[in-house]
Amino acid sequence: MPVFAAIDIGSNSVRLKIARLVRRRLRVLHEDREVTRLGESVFQSGMLDPAAMELTVKVLRRFHRATQSFGADVVRAVATSAMRDASNATAFLQWVHAATGWRVEIISGLEEGRLIHLGVTAHTNIRAGRMLLIDLGGGSCELTVSTRKQIENMVSLPLGAVRLTRDFLVHDPPTKKEVERLRAFIEEELERAEPGLKRRKLNATIATSGTPAALADMWSKENKKKTATVPREGLLRMTKKLTKLGMQGRSAVKGMGPKRAEIIVAGAWVFSELLSRLELPSFRYVPYGLRDGMLRQLLADYGSKQHLDKRLASERATSLRTLAGHYNVDMKYAERVREHCAQLFKTLQPVHRLPSEYAGLLEAASLLQEVGSFVNRAGGHRHAYYIVAHSEMLGYTLPERKIVAAMVRFIGKSRPTVESPAMRALPAADRLMVPKATMLLRLGRALEQGRRGTVSNIRATVRSDKVILRFRKKAPGAELETWALEKEKNYFRELFGRSLELATE
Repeated sequence: MPVFAAIDIGSNSVRLKIARLVRRRLRVLHEDREVTRLGESVFQSGMLDPAAMELTVKVLRRFHRATQSFGADVVRAVATSAMRDASNATAFLQWVHAATGWRVEIISGLEEGRLIHLGVTAHTNIRAGRMLLIDLGGGSCELTVSTRKQIENMVSLPLGAVRLTRDFLVHDPPTKKEVERLRAFIEEELERAEPGLKRRKLNATIATSGTPAALADMWSKENKKKTATVPREGLLRMTKKLTKLGMQGRSAVKGMGPKRAEIIVAGAWVFSELLSRLELPSFRYVPYGLRDGMLRQLLADYGSKQHLDKRLASERATSLRTLAGHYNVDMKYAERVREHCAQLFKTLQPVHRLPSEYAGLLEAASLLQEVGSFVNRAGGHRHAYYIVAHSEMLGYTLPERKIVAAMVRFIGKSRPTVESPAMRALPAADRLMVPKATMLLRLGRALEQGRRGTVSNIRATVRSDKVILRFRKKAPGAELETWALEKEKNYFRELFGRSLELATE
């Protein structure tokens, strides 16, 4: 059974989780974590500190040995808030690659929130109608509203515990003025998210990461009962108590380690302001998060046929349609192109021989191929490339976004070449596959040239020297579609070494 490894390079700590697929379930084999404070200097100077980078690389080397020891088949390493902000992030990524061979992916705040939501909902059976999920890290705070495990709204705010501590809390314990400035900043940032959250009736509040874990532990020990739920009134009392204590006093609090004690005041005030402003009665801590979501995503990408895959497919589809709608794409037309491309991918499999994951990338390209027209119809394909490459596509990695962007770039007169910047940005293997996938997209567009849905029932007969593409046409005919397909014949032969013939019914 396959073994997966997830590495989370956060602003405060670096974490590893390794799991094996056993009877359709992920069984954790190994976990590791170390506080490196990689983001501490970023929030002050905008750059990663060399000492923090060195320590983080040292920890990642240890993680690398662990992944080898447990025989991990697939390893994914992601970085979050600090790396999104650091001006010297590229140097650190190269250092990590040289030390471990891993290519770390810097994920957006929204993708981070999606993966955390996936990790939490996959491991908990929360029956509440609508849930607010809070993940407070070192550099950012992700707020996600979901119903029945489907995301409704999400926002990422710069309210990480390390970031706020370094920006506002100079003295120990902090002065009254410092706390006032901290709370004012938190309130200002929460105002961005508050309207979207208050419009929804929230039935449960779930929290993940180290800050709520420490607060829940502190509350449990103070009340001498085992509970992961912290009421708002109790949270406010603990926050005020922690604010008055110095470092030594906070470290002595039951349930508080010395590393967490350094940043707990800022984190506690974020939770206090959140629960107060939204009039939430309590929060419940759960020990799941980003790594758990990464493992579930790796499982789905590996090819699992469990129900989880349908959830992930639904999240991807919703994200694509939201993005397309933002750029006023004609969705009826785009959906027909998507259907044509899906049929072409299946019926021409013996010819293109693309890996199965390209079917999903082709679907994305089908729905987003016209986003560039929102900017300008002239040069729309160039605009589409830029929009897709730099837009939020939940559930798609950065390399996948680059592949989709390259596909939409070359659906006009220009063709992908080795000199094209869009192609140079891809791994060598994908430079060979993208032109074939782009050809399928060009054919799918051609089959909808008249934008009237006149073509259906697409099939292909594949022979050694030619491909006969058959399709059914509706009245008054498919003259435009046939004309557009004729224009693709030479490029089709160039790519696949076979002539393309058309047959209509």
